[in-house]
Amino acid sequence: ILLLALSLFGMATYAHGQIIAAGSLEIPTIVVTGKAEIAVEPDYALISVHFSKTDKNLQAAQKASEDGVAKVLELSRRYSIPPSDVSTDAISVSMKYLSVRDPNKRIFDDRDNEIGVRTFDGYEVSRTVSLKLSDLSKFQALFNEILKTEPSEIDRVSFETSRLRELKDKARDMAMVAAREKAVAMTRAISQTVGKALKITEGSNESSYLSTNSSMVSNNTVRAEPTVHVTTQSLTSFSPGTVKVEATVTVIFKLD
Repeated sequence: ILLLALSLFGMATYAHGQIIAAGSLEIPTIVVTGKAEIAVEPDYALISVHFSKTDKNLQAAQKASEDGVAKVLELSRRYSIPPSDVSTDAISVSMKYLSVRDPNKRIFDDRDNEIGVRTFDGYEVSRTVSLKLSDLSKFQALFNEILKTEPSEIDRVSFETSRLRELKDKARDMAMVAAREKAVAMTRAISQTVGKALKITEGSNESSYLSTNSSMVSNNTVRAEPTVHVTTQSLTSFSPGTVKVEATVTVIFKLD
């Protein structure tokens, strides 16, 4: 009786193992990536202007920085930019020092590296003002006026679209269609058909501005949120280019 029971137990275990194996058979699938891109004209620009002044007199440094900000704020009123599209950050104040080396009085640190005497260079006071310009026909004139305010740096110049959310959704739908069309084309040659999607992974959506004619950077290309270093040269020619909205999806389809 004991031997018979052990034998039956072994048969049951073997049968259970066959069921698990049968349930773990891989389903034939195809993995494809679909991409879509939509290019539209931008309808507004974002400009961030940075003013940084250093002076041993804190009030003098603050006044110089505030004067630059005030000039840009005045420009925003002259160009009819709504107050809601203008913002300024808080004042940043830091103490700057210089290291001065005296050949007649050399100073070394604990590691025998020559160091100089630390001297106070002044207070650095910084502020940034940001503008949103909805009328791009005014961009060239406004940008040239901003250069005349002698900012320390123009932190940002980017061209955007207010339809970004709508265009991202549309581009994603187009990417899904492209993914299925690719899967169908790939399986047609082996006489298989594409079934339902088993898994969908969304890739990255990004927008970038490509300039067709810009003198703001040396390579004539301005990506999203570029840094534009100040130059005395005015902007003589300008084209807003296009905003490109891209979508990428990866889909696993079941093969029938």
